[in-house]
Formats: sequence, structure tokens, C-alpha cells
Amino acid sequence: MVVPVDVYQVYKYPFEQVVSSYLRKYPNPLEKNVISVKTVEEKRDISTGIIYRKRIAVCQNVIPEILRKVSILKIPDIQLEEESWHNPQERSMAIQSHCLTWTQYASIKEESVFRESVENPNWTEFIQKGSISITGAGFFNYILESFASTFLKQGAQKGIGIMEMLLKEQCGAPLAE
Repeated sequence: MVVPVDVYQVYKYPFEQVVSSYLRKYPNPLEKNVISVKTVEEKRDISTGIIYRKRIAVCQNVIPEILRKVSILKIPDIQLEEESWHNPQERSMAIQSHCLTWTQYASIKEESVFRESVENPNWTEFIQKGSISITGAGFFNYILESFASTFLKQGAQKGIGIMEMLLKEQCGAPLAE
């Protein structure tokens, strides 16, 4: 079964500030599950101006101890890979991320976009679509998918809160309508 996770948020800040805050969002004391984020590749296409980045995030394993009785779940950290394509001219950034851990049992993917808001060019829309699918764990597939879905939805809301805090620190109060 594939469990969807969808998020939509409008930041009342300009695109450039939102992207800047996003790129420095983690690690952050407000989100202790993200241990580190390292840029492993970055390049700019001279003809288009698009900046490509590949980053690896290391996160604490948040699976409850009761489920970690299963040996494959008994690891301290989980790795995620994120690729982004930042187009400053079009004021958009597309992001694709997926879990590098447990790939033979789980597929956790997200596709996100930051773009100039159609409502107000000084605001930024954030759209995220994710999916979770777990196989090979029998009855536990559903339990693990439900846990992952709830955790990712809560994490997305926490991430939005952190972004709002960083933007307020960087830019002051949100822009008016």
C-alpha cells in the first residue's frame, strides 16, 4: 500500500529569503532528529543559471523501541538524499528526496517545490507531495506505514514552524497582503 503525505504552505516572504532559510534550516536545536546535512555536490549550469545541489541528511532513528525488536530496524541513524534544482530567474526550486536506508523494504519519497506565489509575487508557495510504501514486513507493513505517515506529517509541520522562525529572524515580520 502507498500512503500519501501532502503539504501546502504560503510563506509571506520573498522567494529568495525562503530558499536561503530552507538551505540553512538544519541542523537546528528545535529539531533534534536531524543530526547533520552535508552538501555533497553543487554546480551551476552556466547557460540556464540553474543551481543543482545534492545533500545527504543524517537523522536519528525515530522508530519506537517496541518495533526495533526487529533486527533491521535496530540502527541508530537514517540517511536521506535530497536533490534540488534552484532556478533564480524563474524564482522556483524543485526538490526530490528519498530515504537511503532500508531501500529493500521501504520507499519514502518526497517531491517539493518552492515558487513565487500567484497570489502575491512577494510571497512564496511551498508544495510537497510524499509517499511511503513498506514491503516485506507482513502485518507490520501497515503499522510501519501509519507510523511513518504520522511522523512525516508532524515533521512537515515542525519544519514549517522552523522556517517561519528563521524567516522572521532574517526578515522581520511577514509581508502584508
